[in-house]
Amino acid sequence: QVQLVESGGGLVQPGGSLRLSCAASGTIFSIYDMGWYRQSPGKERELVATITPGGSTNYADSLKGRFTVSRDNAKNTVALQMNSLKPEDTDVYYCYAYIGPSWRRGNDYWGQGTQVTVSS
Repeated sequence: QVQLVESGGGLVQPGGSLRLSCAASGTIFSIYDMGWYRQSPGKERELVATITPGGSTNYADSLKGRFTVSRDNAKNTVALQMNSLKPEDTDVYYCYAYIGPSWRRGNDYWGQGTQVTVSS
């Protein structure tokens, strides 16, 4: 069984920064893509950023330049550095990982979510 545990959410003022972290644990064969999504009440979960084991990244267009995703393959962790935060970044942020013995036999895994609130 795989678990993704997030940390680092909270309340921050507009223009501030936060860093989210996520660690994968359990029976892990190979971790392929890792990353972050976010969701507001009543809305679909949307991409924030993903990163491959080799370090290739994919960002939501609206977040490029403010958010940076990184990972440590040896520690099975992924992080999200969020700068110049805006009130519209307020959301629940979910850690994501695609894990399995092979790409074809992998599954999506999600963390429990961590609240990020940007407000003065």
